[in-house]
Amino acid sequence: MRGAATLFVLAGFAAGAAAVQGLHAQTKPPTYVVIEIDVQEPDRYQKEFAPLAEKAFTEAGGKFLARTGPAAVITGTPPRRAALIAFEDLDKARASFRTDAYKELRKTGQKHATFRVYALEGVTP
Repeated sequence: MRGAATLFVLAGFAAGAAAVQGLHAQTKPPTYVVIEIDVQEPDRYQKEFAPLAEKAFTEAGGKFLARTGPAAVITGTPPRRAALIAFEDLDKARASFRTDAYKELRKTGQKHATFRVYALEGVTP
């Protein structure tokens, strides 16, 4: 009887471990969007684009992790401004740039700056 109980407990642990492993395999890694911005008209960019862009990304689930004026140089030539935005996953990051609101806002931004935008999927521990 004791052997059967032990076997039952071990089988339960094995099933639980397999389920947890399966859940980890399905989890998408977080995504970080890097935006490099060269602003030609700082005052208009700051008034007409930046606050609305922040609102659009925040409403889409993004969280600003870093924003700069001039970036600190380590090597190379940095952009005049940069931003780092975290999203739950790559699908949510991409979706934030595909909304009608952002597409309209982007037209305004392009009048005052040039952008280079890319996403990096995070690593899972």
